[in-house]
Amino acid sequence: MAAISKLKLFLILSIGSFHFGEIMSDNQSSILNQKIIEIQNMEKKYSFPVITIKPESSIFDALLQMQTNFVKHIVIATRNKPVGIVTERDINRFLGDDKTAHAIDEIPIKHVMQKNVITIHDDMEDCFDQCAARMETFKIGAIVIVNDIGELTGIISRTDLAKSYSEVFGGNYLVKNFMNKKVVTCRRTDSLKFALNLMNKNQVSRLIVTDEDGYPVGLISTNTLLTHSDYFTKGKTRSRDYLLPTNGEKLTVSDLLTDELLTINEEDDLAVAASKMIKNNIGGIPVVDSNQNLIGIVSKTDVVRAFSIVGAHKELKSKYKELY
Repeated sequence: MAAISKLKLFLILSIGSFHFGEIMSDNQSSILNQKIIEIQNMEKKYSFPVITIKPESSIFDALLQMQTNFVKHIVIATRNKPVGIVTERDINRFLGDDKTAHAIDEIPIKHVMQKNVITIHDDMEDCFDQCAARMETFKIGAIVIVNDIGELTGIISRTDLAKSYSEVFGGNYLVKNFMNKKVVTCRRTDSLKFALNLMNKNQVSRLIVTDEDGYPVGLISTNTLLTHSDYFTKGKTRSRDYLLPTNGEKLTVSDLLTDELLTINEEDDLAVAASKMIKNNIGGIPVVDSNQNLIGIVSKTDVVRAFSIVGAHKELKSKYKELY
């Protein structure tokens, strides 16, 4: 089945009580066409221009671009053709394994970047559906868009897919269906260095901050640390602690927390969670039960996983509706 047919099929199955074999009313047909137009227009709004650097650029250059442009993926390009992609997590992992004494402005990004760049063509129909499948399969956070001669034309990230999911796929899954029950926590009084080490040890991007009774009171992530880092403005240094402020030893988690914590109930629609992430520019939300107990976390990665299977699930439900 062609990609565009999958899209139409999902939308047909989502319109009221329509069943195959019936003639679609003018109103249903109008809704279907409008939805298809909305999604196709949305898919044309992938990020461009893409933030790029050259293979000879340093780790410092890549991190500075991430902090300055508030992006998590930097494409490495030569003559406008992608040859690699790198994330802050890639850099963190590389520096953890690298035993040399080189400063981060001395290490070329070509030694860190992922060379197997996952791409799709910019004329592919239903590209969001294709991107979600690739992100879930390869466990990555962005798909690079190229034209027919391999030149870079855009990038689609988890944020783009989460936004699309929030606007199109409401009513299909609950937060509890996709949330991650593995929660790593810290306290307000913990040092920033301790929090960062805890993230690295558990290979997570964010920690939920809890009080003495275990109730969530905040959230801190590597993105929070990168945003507040003064590493790139304090002058030349050989330190590799780019995520920690100059006085990181003295600062605690509470110094970077906001006053209000955003949470979501396990019974809420996953599309509502996706919408909250987009509106608040965050990558994950603590999940609580009816008694406000912390029971998990839901992230854009979880939304992408739902996006990658929602069409197939809808099709199966319709096909076997008569039997169950």
